[in-house]
Amino acid sequence: MSLKLVILLAGLAALVGIAFGYFLRWIISLGQRGSMELEIKEMRLEAEEEAKKILKKAEEEAENKKREAKKETREVEEKLKKTEERLFKKEETLDKKEGELKEEEAKIEKKGGEAEKIREKNEKIRKEALEELKKVSGLSEAEAKKELLALLEKENEEDLAIRIRKLETVGQEKIEKKAKDILSSVIHRYGNSVASDIMSSTVSIPNDDIKGKIIGKEGRNIKAFEKATGVEVIVDDTPGSIILSSFDPVRRQVARLALENLVLDGRIQPARIEEVVEKARLEINKIIKEKGEAAVHEVGIYNLDSRIISILGRLYFRTSYGQNVLQHSVEMSHIAGMLAEELGADIQVAKAGALVHDIGKAVDHEIQGTHVEIGRRILQKFGADEKIVKAMQAHHEEYPYETLESIIVQVADAISGSRPGARRDTVENYLKRLSDLEKIATGVKGVTKAYAIQAGREIRVFVSPEEVGDMEARKIAREIAKKIEQDLKYPGEIKVVVIRENRITEYAR
Repeated sequence: MSLKLVILLAGLAALVGIAFGYFLRWIISLGQRGSMELEIKEMRLEAEEEAKKILKKAEEEAENKKREAKKETREVEEKLKKTEERLFKKEETLDKKEGELKEEEAKIEKKGGEAEKIREKNEKIRKEALEELKKVSGLSEAEAKKELLALLEKENEEDLAIRIRKLETVGQEKIEKKAKDILSSVIHRYGNSVASDIMSSTVSIPNDDIKGKIIGKEGRNIKAFEKATGVEVIVDDTPGSIILSSFDPVRRQVARLALENLVLDGRIQPARIEEVVEKARLEINKIIKEKGEAAVHEVGIYNLDSRIISILGRLYFRTSYGQNVLQHSVEMSHIAGMLAEELGADIQVAKAGALVHDIGKAVDHEIQGTHVEIGRRILQKFGADEKIVKAMQAHHEEYPYETLESIIVQVADAISGSRPGARRDTVENYLKRLSDLEKIATGVKGVTKAYAIQAGREIRVFVSPEEVGDMEARKIAREIAKKIEQDLKYPGEIKVVVIRENRITEYAR
């Protein structure tokens, strides 16, 4: 009984505890709800206060803006009022001036009418006087005028003739003086130095033992080098140097560069010689392009085709009467530009025409025709301006002077070429003879190369072994000798050497 009672009491106690817990929770929740409502009321009051402050501040700002707007409006109204007053005053002034102008116009019209009446009166008097004169003299107006002019001409004939002669003399003197002043000014403004090219180059060597390698066994290296370059190699007792001789400056430069590279490399034998010479040719071609570009940049001509510029660069290795042709062309371009500036001509056309005037000389040994005609074809082929073609084509009077620039180019050529020491006639004739000598040889069928050496006393001719046999080689030598005798004038004798070399190449793989 007691256990059941205890259990019953425990259950009752648990129920009472649970009920009491729920009661406490309900009391606490009521307290929290009251606290939250109080906080919400406080927040609402604060928000209302803040809203009143913001509203008050906005009203104050609006009032300030309103006052500022009223102030600005008053200022604008005052400015408009002042402007209106000024315009009114100007309108009054204009009305006043308009009235004065109308009065002046009326006065002028009145005076014009009076002047017209006076003119009509004078014309009437003149006609009456003329009619009276006709009656007295018996001559018409035209006859009287003719008679008067004849009388004046007869009385002043001698004075008129003297005056005309004086005007002609003074005018010619002034023209000549002006021309001399322009030319002397141009020459003084471009005082370029002149240096004549020589026809040999000296290659320095580290020691004289190299000379033996260059000559090679039985002279095979030197023969291979001369065949590949077309340049005569002179190995003498001069210490530390070897001389390369050729009238063609391009060949000479290729040979000089190739020989210097061979000396540095040390491997001197025929196959290596051909390889190095070919590389030297490529290097010289690069130099030619750079020289052409440098020339056009120096004179300020930038509208030429790149192919024309490359051909122009070849003139760096070409001479005319001992004068470097590219240097001569650049000098001419500067002179032509200054002349064109003085005379009011097209400066760019004059400078370009002068720069390319001798471009035909770069390939005249490869193409038939004069260098002027060759130059015209080159410029026309690569799209040069027709004004430039006309400017350059008349510098040797092969074509008429069609423009002022063509005359300027011819004058610039004369100035550049006629300066003391600029050219050597005998050198040019000598070079022409050597060039003609090579042309005669290369014109024979079967000839692949021909080089004039020994100052023109010997010509070495290389023939194709596939086309020419030993007997034909002898015939070719005799044929060339006969043509030289017929076509050239020369002192002494010229040795013709025909070389037929067989070369067989095979590869082991």
